[in-house]
Amino acid sequence: LLFIFTLMIGSIMSVSANSWLGAWMGLEINLLSFIPLMNNINNLKSSEASLKYFMTQAMASSVLLFAIIMYMMKFNYLFQMELMLNTNIFKMIILLTLLLKSGTAPFHFWFPEVMEGLSWNNCLILMTWQKLAPLMLI
Repeated sequence: LLFIFTLMIGSIMSVSANSWLGAWMGLEINLLSFIPLMNNINNLKSSEASLKYFMTQAMASSVLLFAIIMYMMKFNYLFQMELMLNTNIFKMIILLTLLLKSGTAPFHFWFPEVMEGLSWNNCLILMTWQKLAPLMLI
């Protein structure tokens, strides 16, 4: 129950954030609260699925944090989230990492393998709630 509550708090925090760093922090809270929900003693594939999920999300989060910091350093937007109207490389990297975190095509290579090791309830959470925050940030 605690992990489900922090899962909701992380999503709400990232959607309602005023800065990219706050949104990143909410995504990380969301990630770290979903991993304990994935583990199941009866299912042997759940630990493999949680490791694959953690590795892809950690890689995407580190690239996202790098792009956010570089974007803020270049344009001096320390505490603002502006609309992505003009294109530059940092905004494109932020967009691509958010697509990777949500598991949308063409970055869905990890998604079927993770879904294979989850229970039905965790599949429901992964397919719906875990996609809300990254897609709202896009």
